[in-house]
Amino acid sequence: MIGRDRGIAVAFAVALLLAACTSRAPAPVSERSPLSTYIGPPPPPLAPAAREREPAPPPTYTVKRGDTLAQIALDNGLDYRDLAAWNNLDNPNVIRVGQVLVLAAPGQATAAPPVTGSAVTTPLVTAPPVAPRVAETAPGPAASVLPSGRGNTATLKTEPKALKLPYSEQALAQLQAHAAPAAATPVAPPPVPPGPVVATPPAATPGAPLARPDAARVPEIDDDKIDWVWPTGGRLIAGFSDTASLKGIDIAGKAGQPVVASAAGKVVYSGSGLRGYGKLVIVKHNATYLSAYAHNREILVKEGQQVTKGQQIGEMGDTDADQVKLHFEIRRLGKPVDPIKYLPPA
Repeated sequence: MIGRDRGIAVAFAVALLLAACTSRAPAPVSERSPLSTYIGPPPPPLAPAAREREPAPPPTYTVKRGDTLAQIALDNGLDYRDLAAWNNLDNPNVIRVGQVLVLAAPGQATAAPPVTGSAVTTPLVTAPPVAPRVAETAPGPAASVLPSGRGNTATLKTEPKALKLPYSEQALAQLQAHAAPAAATPVAPPPVPPGPVVATPPAATPGAPLARPDAARVPEIDDDKIDWVWPTGGRLIAGFSDTASLKGIDIAGKAGQPVVASAAGKVVYSGSGLRGYGKLVIVKHNATYLSAYAHNREILVKEGQQVTKGQQIGEMGDTDADQVKLHFEIRRLGKPVDPIKYLPPA
């Protein structure tokens, strides 16, 4: 009887234990976050590489009836021989109506800026090195440069206003040791005059230009600044007019009177191939300006010759004109301009 009661008690205890286990709440299960949670979102796709446009085509001119290669070159501020070479013309005197001439050397046209995608990868720029700071001190005869960029400020004063020592070899050695940490490269100390030794900022290099970020860059060559002189003496009988067939000024004089180059340059034309100009000389001064001298009795220079300002290039005459005179033109990029605005006062 006792054994049966003990078995019942054990069975009851096991039942209670099983009930307790089944009533316990299950342990929460958490899902592991994906790897992207820890390393961040994936990087954006790389921007497409910049696509470069093809170079812009060079300017062209279509030959019209009555045109000559020399006239086309004059109207565009060019040397007619260059124009013939660019267009593979064996005979510069033969051009056809409707012929398209290229007005620039092969490959001279400027390429258009590249077309970029919606996103552009900015190149990494290295920051410039930071120069050592100079100690801020009250106005006085001298201020000290402190090593490693340390110095007095408005809120923190860690160094004296100036370091002054009696002149001696030992004092010089101490001063050099004090400033050594601030130097990136060993530099020989300047001569120390007798008297108190004061550490001062390094002097600027003699002759070195001062940096002026707000100053505009001055071009090395200014084509608009030419020192013009009058091509000859005489009375002005015709002024500049946009409606005139020959756009320039006319100066009356005597037959054989000297005609000089109004500025230094290269003779790009010498002959009588332009209708209405007679014996003509054209001088190209730079990429912007050329000048023309018409109706000469004699031409004294040859094509390709370099001339100086004031050098005689011809003799005044009346070729293809109703009287003895010099017709003078200044052309800027091939367009006639008023010479009076460029020549010095008469």
